[in-house]
Order: sequence, then structure tokens, then C-alpha cells
Amino acid sequence: MRVERVVGTETEYAIAAEDGSPANPVSLSMAVVRAAADPERSHIHWDYGREDPVNDARTGRLPRAMASPGMLTDSPQSALMNVLAPNGGRIYVDHAHPEYSSPETTDPFQALAYDRAGDLLMSRAARCAGREGATHGVRLYKNNVDGKGACWGTHENYLMDRSVPFSRVVALMTIHFVTRQIYTGSGRVGLGVDGREPGFQIGQRADYLQTRVGLQTTFDRPIINTRDESHSIASTRRFHVIAGDANRMDLPQVLKLGTTSMLLGLLEDADAAGFDLDALLDRLALNDPVSSLRTVSRDLSLNAPLVLESGRRETALQIQQDLFQAICRVGVILYGEDREGKPAWPGQVTGRLMKLWEAILDDLDRVRRADADERLGMSDQAGRLEWLMKWQLLESLRRRRSIHDWSDPRLAALDIEWARLDPGHDLPSRLGSRIQPVTSQPAVEDAADMGPDGTRAWFRSRILHDCPDIIRSMSWSRVVLENPENDEGRPLIVDLTDPSGHTKADCPGVLEHSGDIAQWLLKGEGRDLYC
Repeated sequence: MRVERVVGTETEYAIAAEDGSPANPVSLSMAVVRAAADPERSHIHWDYGREDPVNDARTGRLPRAMASPGMLTDSPQSALMNVLAPNGGRIYVDHAHPEYSSPETTDPFQALAYDRAGDLLMSRAARCAGREGATHGVRLYKNNVDGKGACWGTHENYLMDRSVPFSRVVALMTIHFVTRQIYTGSGRVGLGVDGREPGFQIGQRADYLQTRVGLQTTFDRPIINTRDESHSIASTRRFHVIAGDANRMDLPQVLKLGTTSMLLGLLEDADAAGFDLDALLDRLALNDPVSSLRTVSRDLSLNAPLVLESGRRETALQIQQDLFQAICRVGVILYGEDREGKPAWPGQVTGRLMKLWEAILDDLDRVRRADADERLGMSDQAGRLEWLMKWQLLESLRRRRSIHDWSDPRLAALDIEWARLDPGHDLPSRLGSRIQPVTSQPAVEDAADMGPDGTRAWFRSRILHDCPDIIRSMSWSRVVLENPENDEGRPLIVDLTDPSGHTKADCPGVLEHSGDIAQWLLKGEGRDLYC
């Protein structure tokens, strides 16, 4: 049980014309995606051949005729525009949003760098793009709601052992997703789907998640999404998560990815460790998860009790402390204790994540004990909790300007300004040292250019750099190469089904022949790489 696993993120960005004039969001999105394209790679098609968006983890494949059109992401009409990012990720138009899907990474800290790399790539594209047929600029926003009823996604993807019963995944992750908001929420002005009720809440997505479990993502949104489209080997499942907020601060993003990874590890290893996971699930099961989601989001005091199926009551913080302690108990069983009596976690990455989780729970306990005036002065905690930092900015504005009603448009404007994407100049950047960093700008710039060494994304990224002219199409799990030496026109297909294969260590020949990689591949000297 460790935090390292294949992880990736997907971010839909809100979009608007720079001058505020009315504009078609699809046209603006296409302009941004076009601007993200490198001319040398613009001919490469996205390969939809292995996508399977209607496969349901509970019941098997949903008949396509019964699926909502918005679920059929592999259909030709959905393929408005795709660009292969230089780091092995993907940039495309999804409905009315430009979207970035990060390449596969190996841990939450690396995933953070590649998530921020997406912000960098997209902001560069936005600066280059104008409205079609005009010279107006484009603005991007990294948030989830418009305050008028619309909501868009920030998704997480985790590879896990398929042998874990999905019912157990649903049970544990429902508990986690309802309660993790207290440290992953990015804050929001307005209550309710349309934001008409005045107020401030911790999470952006809470009002838009309406069911506990489901395959859909754009209507009746579930807390647990059941899409079973692994893009991987048969023994693994890609757990697709739609219940998270878009984060502008580093620490909430790392904790969102890292704590979820650790709990997936608990699901995978509890039985072997002799830990009674079912007893934990029975003890913490929520009576009404959807209602509890809203309760947690609207409770800035962190003291609201949640009703459990057993009839007991616990706060979100208490439940998160229970989950943390369960992880630690299994960690001691598997790895023994260190000098402080804590689990002797293997490797620095897992130990670092667990220290951050423990520290944020301590922060939240201090917030829980504070009144509104004390909470306003908690600078250290606000540097680690995004919703608290945003609340402090808004509350300070309210007090300075004698704003008594949370429906005041000045508050909504500041909320939107927090989400505006302009690295180095936007509001989170201007706060500087008040926000605790986890990654660095050089790491983000490197991540924008090259794929991670330890996953198949490295191979995709490398050949995108070295020989884009011979690439016909590409997907997460396959690369199709032109083969001019084949009279029948059959291409070479590089099978990338295993996300942990075709890494930098696996492919020394790619490095050795980087100057003439095309010929090396096409002549068959790299035959061990393709089928």
C-alpha cells in the first residue's frame, strides 16, 4: 500500500472573449485548440478505435442506443478537434470547453506538475488565439461553475487492481468524496445550482452531484462514476472520478490525488493485511451521501454532523481522521513502525503524502475551533486550504466595503477572478508566498514539454518530438506509424496497452537512435516495440 500508481487528470476550462462581448464558446474553444497545435504534428489524428465510453463497471456494456449522445465521446460528431500535446497528453474540444488531459504519471506530485503544465499550455494557446475572424483575445478560467446553472468537470483517473469488488470501491469512495471537500474544495460564491441563494460554500461541485452512482457525467451527475474504460491491461481498472473541484493551489490538488490513491491501496491490500475493511465501511457508511455532500460544502465551521447508516453522527473531519487512521493501521501491519511509532512507509513519496495529510487534518481541527474573526486571521492554514484562502479574500472585501449580502456582484467578480488563468499574473500568482507551493515553475515547464520517464507517455512524447512526420494516429494505448516500405500500405502499430511499459528505461534504442528514429523504427530494428 503506497501512493505510487498511474494517475492522470482532465480539466475542462471555461472560456470567454477578452472584451466580454458575446461569443460562441465552441468557436472560441476551437480557436484555442488550433492555437495549441504545432504545425509539425497537426496532421496526426486521435485514434478512437479503442475507446469504450458505454462500458459500465456494474452491469457491463450499455447499449449505445440507450446512451445519451453526450456520453458517446468516441463518436465522429464528438471529435471536433484534437491536438497531441508535446508531453504526451491531449488537448481537444469537449462540448463547449477546451480540455486538457494530462499524460499518465506515477504519483500525485508528478501528476500535479503535469496538471499545472496543462494550465501553462492552455494559457499559451489562449494568448495566441483570437476569436475566429476577429482580433479579440480569449480568456480561460479554471473553475467548475458559472453561477447561472452550468457546471463543467475536473476529472481524476487512477489505475487500480480490477480484482477489488466494485461494490467496495463505491462504498469507500462515496465516504471519501463526500468528506474530502474540507481540504480539496476550491470555494464558491452562491448556494444552489443557479447560485441564487446568497452565501459561500467549500465545494464547487456539491450542488451539481445528484445521484450516488452512475455512468453519466453531464446529467444526474453521480458521486461515483462507473465508466469502465481502462485504456490498460485486463488486470487493471481505470477509476474515473468526476466529483472533484478544479484547484488553483498546489496542496489541495496533491492531497486530492494522493489521499484517493492511498485509499485505493487500502482497498487492494486490506484483506492481505488481515484488516477488516467491511467493518470500517459499515461503521462509516453515510445515510444520505448526496445530502451529506451539500451539508459538508455549506458548513464553514466544519462541525456539522453527518448521519450515518448506523444512526451515529460524525463530522466530515472525524470521518477523514478515521480514514487516515485506517491507512496508518494497515501501513504498520505491512511495513512496521518507525522510531515515532508511525508506519515505516516505503519510499519518500508515500511518507511525504501521509505527512501532508496528517498536517492538513491538524489545520482543519484548528479551523474547526475558530470563530469567523479568528478564521480570517489564519494565514498559515489559508496558504494550504484553497476554500479558506478564497473565503478570506472575499470576507476581507465584504468588511472593507461594508458589503452585507453575499449576492453582491463584487463578490462574484472576485470569485471569477480567482479562476482566471494567466500564470504569473493571475490572482493566485500575485498572492505569492501566502500560498504554500508543492511544485516549481521549472518542473512545470519541463512537464509541458516532455512526458514522464516512468510511463508509456514518455514514448508518445519522444516520438512526437523526434519523428512526427511518420505518425498517422495516436491514442493512450496505441500509436499507428506510416510504413512507406510496405507496398500494401499496412502501418506499423506500437501497442501501448501497458501504461507502465514503453518507458524511458524500457526503450534505450529510442534514445540511441533519436537522430534517425524514423528509419530505425521503419526498418524493423526497433521491432520489439511494435506488433
